[in-house]
Amino acid sequence: MSPKDPEARRQAAAVDAELLARVARRDADALSDLYDRFAGLLMSLSRRILGSQEEAEDVLQEVFTQIWDQAPRYDPTRSSVSTWLSLITRSRSIDRLRSRQVQARTAVSAHEENPPEDTSPEGMGNVLHEERRSRLLAALSELPEEQRHVLELAFFRGMTQSEISSSTQTPLGTVKTRTLLAMRKLRRALENEIQELI
Repeated sequence: MSPKDPEARRQAAAVDAELLARVARRDADALSDLYDRFAGLLMSLSRRILGSQEEAEDVLQEVFTQIWDQAPRYDPTRSSVSTWLSLITRSRSIDRLRSRQVQARTAVSAHEENPPEDTSPEGMGNVLHEERRSRLLAALSELPEEQRHVLELAFFRGMTQSEISSSTQTPLGTVKTRTLLAMRKLRRALENEIQELI
């Protein structure tokens, strides 16, 4: 059937709604399937708003973490699944854009109030770097072993989720879910750190 065929659209919408209902029941495989169906669309939307592939990837992680948390709140009478996901992505992307603008204004203001000759940026930077590193390592140590291992492979060895799946003989959907859950826990653990940075 053609993608424009009303029956095809109806069937696709039904599949989407069923996947989200399963996510609401904490089905990690359904979250992985939903990711496979919508990641490209949502990434494209976020990239258009932010103008940055890297930031769009971060937003995508945040979006699917939010989906995992808020799937039970989805109301099919108000919007389709694709519209709901797009609205979440748009909102997250705009929030990040505003945060970026606030950071830029704060940096300019701090520079004006504290000229370079009055401070020791290198020394201060080293102290802040070590503090943040310690907090990150402490937060990582609190994660379940399987979630920590996935993040270590991704961030410290630069492996993609597909490479992690192959290397650890773990289904790709499981790898994606562990990554999302780990990122959500880290974000909560490092909430104060994030607030300091903005």
